[in-house]
Amino acid sequence: MPRWSALDTSLPTWRARAVRYVLIYLALVTALVSVRALTRDVRPALKAAQAREAALTTQSADLSVQLQTLESRRRLLDWAAQNGMRRLTDVPRETATFQPVPAAPVAAPPARTVEVKTLWK
Repeated sequence: MPRWSALDTSLPTWRARAVRYVLIYLALVTALVSVRALTRDVRPALKAAQAREAALTTQSADLSVQLQTLESRRRLLDWAAQNGMRRLTDVPRETATFQPVPAAPVAAPPARTVEVKTLWK
């Protein structure tokens, strides 16, 4: 660490340091203002996206409730009755005898189409 008496305290040195710091601060301010100007549309777009997300979430919940009411057991039973269907437990039981399936014919071996002769030396 230099001694206090060895430090350069002349006016040109302090002026150069002051100019250097002012230029650094101006560069920082310019960078921050530029970033702010370039990203000014981000916040409104984010708010709009959040509003769309909330609307879609609400719509999804409403559609889920609507689907559950359309697929309810009672509604399906009423629809089936209106279209002439009967419950399996209410249908009279009948038995039937089925004829066995005829056996498949025996497949003939495929005809040979390629013959190869091997000669050994």
